[in-house]
Amino acid sequence: MASTAFPSRDDFAALLNESFGGADGGFEGRVVKGTVTGVENDMVLIDVGLKSEGRVAMREFAMPGQKADIKVGDEVEVYVDRVENAHGEAVLSRDRARREAAWDKLEAEFQENTRVEGVIFGRVKGGFTVDLDGAVAFLPGSQVDIRPVRDVTPLMDIPQPFQILKMDRRRGNIVVSRRAILEETRAEQRTGLIQNLAEGQIIEGVVKNITDYGAFVDLGGIDGLLHVTDLSYKRINHPNEMINIGDVLKVQIIRINRDTQRISLGMKQLESDPWEGAEAKYPVGAKLSGRVTNITEYGAFVELEPGIEGLVHVSEMSWTKKNVHPGKIVSTSQEVDVLVLEVDGDKRRISLGLKQAQNNPWDSFAERHPIGSVVEGEVKNATEFGLFIGLEGDVDGMVHMSDIAWGISGEDALNLHRKGEVVKAIVLDIDIEKERISLGMKQLEKGAPGAGVSAAGGSGLNKNQTVTVTVLEVRDGGLEVQAGDDGVTGFIKRGDLGRDRDEQRTERFQPGQKFDAMVIGFDRSKKPNFSVKALQIAEEKQAVAQYGSSDSGASLGDILGEALKAKNEA
Repeated sequence: MASTAFPSRDDFAALLNESFGGADGGFEGRVVKGTVTGVENDMVLIDVGLKSEGRVAMREFAMPGQKADIKVGDEVEVYVDRVENAHGEAVLSRDRARREAAWDKLEAEFQENTRVEGVIFGRVKGGFTVDLDGAVAFLPGSQVDIRPVRDVTPLMDIPQPFQILKMDRRRGNIVVSRRAILEETRAEQRTGLIQNLAEGQIIEGVVKNITDYGAFVDLGGIDGLLHVTDLSYKRINHPNEMINIGDVLKVQIIRINRDTQRISLGMKQLESDPWEGAEAKYPVGAKLSGRVTNITEYGAFVELEPGIEGLVHVSEMSWTKKNVHPGKIVSTSQEVDVLVLEVDGDKRRISLGLKQAQNNPWDSFAERHPIGSVVEGEVKNATEFGLFIGLEGDVDGMVHMSDIAWGISGEDALNLHRKGEVVKAIVLDIDIEKERISLGMKQLEKGAPGAGVSAAGGSGLNKNQTVTVTVLEVRDGGLEVQAGDDGVTGFIKRGDLGRDRDEQRTERFQPGQKFDAMVIGFDRSKKPNFSVKALQIAEEKQAVAQYGSSDSGASLGDILGEALKAKNEA
């Protein structure tokens, strides 16, 4: 009976376990409610109904960066890790309780896609840790802000909203984003702000960022792009030539795309357009001064006034320098004189000429060296058809192979001179429009037509004169001949070798062979042209006139026979 009236310690323990819900206590691994019974040395004493109280660090009752607000009598939830430790005290955890409760709440919010509140409290590799009211989440560095953030310190230990991107309770992983909240908020603000803007509206903004292609301007919560081409009518290579970050600008809204929420801005639209009346300000033929602003492969741009540039095409840059890069003729920022060639106000184009504003060297050469004058120059180049001679004024003249020397073929004459050699020549012809100067070297030799010859020819030869010529060279197209033993050379075309086709065969002739021919004209270098055919016709006409016409009964053969007989007797 005594045992019944006075239960043993084991009996009391059994009764206690039973009241806790079983032999294992039932409390372990559960979140239970307890009452704060005391606060000692940063530790909080909590009674959860066990045989002894538990101790929990005070920091577990505070959010990161904040002080704990706890006092005796407060009812709190804690997690029972063990009912009793070696000291006979219950092992409790406020963090674990908060974590379990937080996971239940976060899973529900994740399913509903709602925002959660948390505090950034630490750094880890690739991002930051966020306390979501007990549950620890990972915030990737790319999800902190819309733009990269260099210093996250001002954002730490401050309660703020986050969006849960993914979570796995079994693994204890939660990934959140602050950027998603900012983008959503920004989109809402942009939608509201953009409704109050209109194309053509003039508004003030602050330069937020500058790039190579333009600047982003904050219009009070929404950004607009000010492209570099819309900064000014004058050429701008980079926006920082005109503006800096933080500048307050007055801009005009050019375009608004409400679907993409993009706004295009302009500054030059607030200025007067310099192209208005450009055709009157810059008439064709006007000579102007300007500054070279840009050089390309196809020409150079010259600024006539701020906002108006004209193009000098590479073909209009120099009279004498052909097929060279414009950068070898002019340089950037160089002041140059130009001539207006064409103006198109609608297309905002002005064609300029650089060489036209300078003296034409071909005109100058023609004035100083008329046809027949003697010049001196260096052999610049030898081609298969002649020599190019460098003359004063940076112009070139050409000596055709047939005008290099007397008595030899053109190919042999080309071999007489080399590049770099200084030679003398006579001016035969000048074509200013085609920029060509024809020279002759053999005309300066003995027996050559000189500067003082008449228009009829040189060396005493006249048109329709009959002379004895010597064959110098036999060609397919005719004969190269020399008048007299030491006279000028000329040419007889194949068709002028005789009246009959058989007489026109060049193979009938040999170098050194002599015969009579008539001077029928002179080429531009005053070189005579001969004709046997013309001599035959002239002799025939003379014979008919002397011995009567065929109407007298005599045949043409008889008349020519009599004429030939008389000529031989003479």
